[in-house]
Amino acid sequence: MDNAKLAELLFPDVKVTPDYYENKFPHRNLPGKAQVTRMAPSPTGFIHLGNLYSALADERIAHRNGGVFYLRIEDTDEKRKVDGAVDTIINVLRYFDIEFDEGAGFPEDAPQNLYGPYFQRQRVEIYHTYAKDLVERGLAYPCFCTENELEQIRLKQEADKVLTGYYGAYAHCRNLTYEDIKARLDAGETYVLRLRSQGSPDREITFTDSIMGEIKLPENIHDIVLLKRDGVPTYHFAHAVDDHLMRTTTVIRGGEWLASVPTHYELFHVLGFKMPAYGHTAHLMKFDEETGGKRKLSKRKDPELSLDYYRRDGYHPKAMKVYLLTLLNSNFEEWYEKFPDKDINEFPFSIEKMSQSGALFDKDKLHNICKNELAKLSEYEMYDLLHEWAVENEPDKAGIWFADKEKLLAVLRLYMGIGMKRRRKDFVYARQIFELTGYFFGTKDAQASEAFRTDARITGQILEEYLETYDHNADNSQWFDNLKAIAAKFGFAADMKAYKANPDDYKGSISDVAEMVRIAVTGRANTPDLWSIIHIIGEQDMRSKINDAISSLRHI
Repeated sequence: MDNAKLAELLFPDVKVTPDYYENKFPHRNLPGKAQVTRMAPSPTGFIHLGNLYSALADERIAHRNGGVFYLRIEDTDEKRKVDGAVDTIINVLRYFDIEFDEGAGFPEDAPQNLYGPYFQRQRVEIYHTYAKDLVERGLAYPCFCTENELEQIRLKQEADKVLTGYYGAYAHCRNLTYEDIKARLDAGETYVLRLRSQGSPDREITFTDSIMGEIKLPENIHDIVLLKRDGVPTYHFAHAVDDHLMRTTTVIRGGEWLASVPTHYELFHVLGFKMPAYGHTAHLMKFDEETGGKRKLSKRKDPELSLDYYRRDGYHPKAMKVYLLTLLNSNFEEWYEKFPDKDINEFPFSIEKMSQSGALFDKDKLHNICKNELAKLSEYEMYDLLHEWAVENEPDKAGIWFADKEKLLAVLRLYMGIGMKRRRKDFVYARQIFELTGYFFGTKDAQASEAFRTDARITGQILEEYLETYDHNADNSQWFDNLKAIAAKFGFAADMKAYKANPDDYKGSISDVAEMVRIAVTGRANTPDLWSIIHIIGEQDMRSKINDAISSLRHI
């Protein structure tokens, strides 16, 4: 076989050699310990927690020592492509403060985009150049087998009880002559380009995974597809060429890709490339209440796998990063407890500290971290966070919530415990904040008739007395003294010590009376300081709410 002649037959439009691209995309001029990492998603429209988990690791590895983190879009599978998916990927990752140094998301002519294009479908001529080189060296060949013929091969292998796939004696097009190939092309037959694998079933490769350590795997023996019938590369071929030319040094990817290592190992070898360091992450796991064991987070079962879940509810980006770092590096939590005020980017992130077993996703722990992180914000920082979230996710309500900036800031100060010795930790995420504080903005959280625990008639009388004696100019102490007087008038203990000593002597205590007012005003039995709430809401709204409660009690 004249391989050079075959290469020219298959790729007549390719006029350059791999050396052209080797010179066009030289090795990067970076500090000695710098790493080049990438995120390379498919534009399917679904970006999940595992993507963020790996992206954060990639970003930290690159930026820890002055390296580069870039975004490449692997869009070779046209059937799975979703319109707008690339923008979704970029926007979601930017929301979580994962910033790229180059790649998709930047203008094509951006000065930092020296290794593009960063969309694989725009790089087809590059892949064809390397494919032609493989054909010239006898390491790739055209395969004309139809889907039906491939199915017959698979059935024969199953009958022979051997490994299924396109290899060895089962690779029917492996040894076609030049004349056979030309005749089929002249007849209009289409083909895929396959790798002529050099692997042997009785040999192994020794692969050092950056996370898992040394692993022995069987050599690849399959003549995998390099180019599909439309000339577009498969993932395996494209990613090898791209990682080499973009000078990627480290690839962090999901554990499901470990089985592909022998294929990628051979591809890098036959292409003459240095293989990047691969690190395969363990799956994110979840406690399964049904079985009592652990299972993988599932797109079908677990809405919290989708990053849209956190974005829609308004989780703070930093809280998400802090939580994921506790999963990524076993020593992060101890470091952060020791240095709670340091920038988390100062943490000495290490691939060696990444978990080899499935990290357990714990929403309760995530929420505790969220509470701690939100408690560190000023009321103005919280206001900005909420405003950005509301405009994007609740535009119809945003006008109500943000109509009076000072009112909302006062609400935040109250719930965050601004000025107190210890900050309150009530808040987890944006949506929950507005659920907690909705009564300040006209939201009714409960019907008074359902929330009150005391006799409706007495409750109504107490609320009427409260309105008659209320003085909006009274300070907190004077206001509470008035509540005590109301309690005593209706047979409730004004003093908690007296009530605890002889509870049967009273209808209830001052705390019950306060709760009646609290529920009438807020619809909730538990809130921050009620006097403060009333003065944020204002006397008019307070009276309106209590009158509504009295009206509902009359119908019981």
